[in-house]
Amino acid sequence: MKSRSFKCCLSNHRKAFYRSANAVFGKVGRVASEEVTLQLINRKCIPSLLYGLEACPLVKSELCSLDFVVNRFFMKMFRTSNMDVISQCQSYFDFKLPSTLWFNRVKKFDVKYATCGGSFVDYGTSVK
Repeated sequence: MKSRSFKCCLSNHRKAFYRSANAVFGKVGRVASEEVTLQLINRKCIPSLLYGLEACPLVKSELCSLDFVVNRFFMKMFRTSNMDVISQCQSYFDFKLPSTLWFNRVKKFDVKYATCGGSFVDYGTSVK
């Protein structure tokens, strides 16, 4: 199988997010405040969405699909489909979209990889 570029399948990441977000929302539902629910989502669900993606080169459409998952959760939580309202809620609660978080994680990953000098890659090629 040939390809011009490396692609990552994001369906498992999206499924993991939805599974954990629905579990959190099912447990706390409308009982907890929005701040508490969003902190739980940020700490428990977003990591499952972004797990290991800092090593993958994502294109804009893939980043938009990650953002869409979070936007849909906000629509469910705040019972609206108006994207202006969703954007205002995200800025009010200082909730970063996955595309922004991914970009920050990639920068951190690149710095760590550069400081190791690629020794892991060298090690992997020398052991045969």
